[in-house]
Order: sequence, then structure tokens, then C-alpha cells
Amino acid sequence: MEPRARKALGCSVLLAYLGLYAAAAGILGALLAPQLPAWGQVVYFAVAGIVWVFPLKPLFAWMNAKH
Repeated sequence: MEPRARKALGCSVLLAYLGLYAAAAGILGALLAPQLPAWGQVVYFAVAGIVWVFPLKPLFAWMNAKH
């Protein structure tokens, strides 16, 4: 696959993933919020705001591969 097509496909996957992740994290946060103390909500949303990036490392590596 040529690099330009690989980056276009990777960007599409990235946008879909971010949309789904944000929706899932928001829905889960809304469900958990009434049951968690304020500090628990802060911890949940802080972790959810950082964790999304880790599964993307292989995608970025694939997008930038020089094959």
C-alpha cells in the first residue's frame, strides 16, 4: 500500500476509534459518576483521558512505515 493511502486509511481509523472511545468513556463515566465520590470521578476521567493514546502506537507505526 502506498504511503499516502496508508495515512488516509490510518486517519479514518483514528477518527473512528476516537469517536467510539470518547462515547464509551463518557457513557461509562456518566453511569459511574453517581456511585463515585468526587475524587473517584477525577481519577476516572484523568485515566480515561490518558489511556486512549496507548492502543494507537501500532497504528502510527503502520501509518509511518517506509515499505
